[in-house]
Amino acid sequence: MRYCISKFVKWRPGLRNFSSANSTVVSHILQNSNDGITSTSDINDGTASKMYNPTCEKFPADEPVSNMLVDSFGRKHTYLRISLTERCNLRCLYCMPAEGTELTPSPQLLSQNEIVRLANIFVSSGVNKIRLTGGEPTVRKDIDDICLQLSHLKGLKTLAMTTNGITLANKLPRLKECGLTLLNISLDTLVPAKFEFMTRRRGHERVLNSIDAAIELGYSPVKVNCVVMRGFNDDEICDFVELTREKPINVRFIEFMPFDGNVWNSKKLVPYSEIMDIVVRSGKEFQRIQDHPTETAKNFRVDGHQGTVSFITSMTEHFCAGCNRLRLLADGNFKVCLFGPSEVSLRDPMRHGADDTELKKIIEAAIKRKKAAHAGMFDLAKTPNRPMIHIGG
Repeated sequence: MRYCISKFVKWRPGLRNFSSANSTVVSHILQNSNDGITSTSDINDGTASKMYNPTCEKFPADEPVSNMLVDSFGRKHTYLRISLTERCNLRCLYCMPAEGTELTPSPQLLSQNEIVRLANIFVSSGVNKIRLTGGEPTVRKDIDDICLQLSHLKGLKTLAMTTNGITLANKLPRLKECGLTLLNISLDTLVPAKFEFMTRRRGHERVLNSIDAAIELGYSPVKVNCVVMRGFNDDEICDFVELTREKPINVRFIEFMPFDGNVWNSKKLVPYSEIMDIVVRSGKEFQRIQDHPTETAKNFRVDGHQGTVSFITSMTEHFCAGCNRLRLLADGNFKVCLFGPSEVSLRDPMRHGADDTELKKIIEAAIKRKKAAHAGMFDLAKTPNRPMIHIGG
């Protein structure tokens, strides 16, 4: 079942046919039309106005949450990302510094019972989606039990996981039995040699097998996260789009983001408009999908394809006004913004005997301090923050 991948890939180091100067078809990515759907035929004849509005006028009224989860800008935070571990079986360049990083000692990481207790506080207050991250969440030995307990929390609608897919294929049947409902699998290249360069490990074929295993188990769509970096994988954009032709895959192109130790610079960033331009110039017809107000991705259907294509534009068109996300790190720190350096510990007061009411007050105070938007990408590059492997993907 590799036919949809292997026949397209050929790595040609140094060859780059695309640049920012070529991005003329979609120089400004278009905003939703009145019905929320615009096609690339409109882009090409110049009749579409902007397809996407980075501001969010209001949050859905059908998401009742406690005041604890509402910030000073009226944003309702119904989505919690929980990092289960800082350990990982890969060493991706954009996630871990080349020299490595000191990991938190195991006794200082949240236990299974602590994770479930904190998750219950959030879910009972209105969180309806939890995503498990890492590190690599599947390296945690008790992940099955964690999934089972979380999936039984009253009020939780979605239990998702982001994984690198290295060990997923064998574990997925049991994880699905334990209530895992959505999957994101990270894959930044379709070329094995480039995979080893990016991750500093082997395992490309295992990731592909995990994608196929997820499809066979009925996950639809299987989301494939691809961080696009100039000079590395920007020549594979159309090959990734082709993955969606015959399979229920949602390819998600992610703009390269700055974190401590990943040697970010603007020259490596391939902006959303340029990625879109590359795809449109290849002859693909896109239709904009009506997105939920809190959606981070700009989502598109591709004519004739079973799957879809999405763009996550954290750097060039932030979506802070619609942000409903919170983060619980593996060490028990609570973070209200991926790019914000501010963190507050929930582990320490919990281990010193704080009851749920006291923990809720700490959570509420942190959410109320959340800023309207994160800084621009050049300021972010200069702002101290933890490596992604500490924060959680």
